[in-house]
Amino acid sequence: MRAPLAGMAVTAAALAGLAAGQVGPLQAQDRPTAQVDLARDRLIDLSHPFNSRTIYWPTAQRFRLTEVADGETEGGWHYAANNFRGAEHGGTHLDAPIHFAQDGNTADRVPLRKVVGPAVTVDVRRQAATDRDHLIGVADLEAFEAENGRIARGTIVLLRTGWSRHWPNARRYLGTAERGEGAVPKLHFPGLDEAAARWLVRERRVRAVGIDTASIDRGQSADFRAHRVLAAAQVPVFENVANLGRLPAEGFHVVALPMKIEGGSGGPLRAMAVVGR
Repeated sequence: MRAPLAGMAVTAAALAGLAAGQVGPLQAQDRPTAQVDLARDRLIDLSHPFNSRTIYWPTAQRFRLTEVADGETEGGWHYAANNFRGAEHGGTHLDAPIHFAQDGNTADRVPLRKVVGPAVTVDVRRQAATDRDHLIGVADLEAFEAENGRIARGTIVLLRTGWSRHWPNARRYLGTAERGEGAVPKLHFPGLDEAAARWLVRERRVRAVGIDTASIDRGQSADFRAHRVLAAAQVPVFENVANLGRLPAEGFHVVALPMKIEGGSGGPLRAMAVVGR
């Protein structure tokens, strides 16, 4: 007989270990400061739904769901099935390191320990509200630490610009609702500065980085330097993350599981936060 869910309490490190298919001695960065109780903690959905309004890069194929069957069969039971298609990089999704690093992990090879772990939310809404092209810099990250403490090694860092409030209005979210190559220079939204990306990699050795905009680089970027820094360090990126406003600054955990596309440069992501009550 299985133990009741209410009696199950696991540490975040154990959860990550189980997800990776291996449970061994905890590394220093994996030692938890609190327990995760899946029976009582709040589970916050961090993914936007995929539908006809899902936002994609202007040059990317949009999501399409095509009905195959929906109704009663000749045998008398209900049956429903669909086909779907769309680019890897749209909606809430993973950027695997291969996206911007030749030797980076593909989506199927990103270690599960990289997408499960303790997390923080860095709030830069004030800066983004006055500059829609704001580059999140080292000063923003240091200001977070001054108030909340040092970002621990192995942390998943989520950057809250407040941009998800515009979803799914492409004009407001991207800066333009136009499609095609001609729309790319018209993109305007905040992103992470190259120096800040390097600081997260070298000084804090983060596990992954997520943001509530369409790209970890700002819309006006032409050389995607934050992408390149993070990818070179095998740091996964989560883009178009939802509901960051429902998260505390610290003391919670993230589980961000992408579609396991063999050889993929990314893919749709179902992410959640586990927040203690």
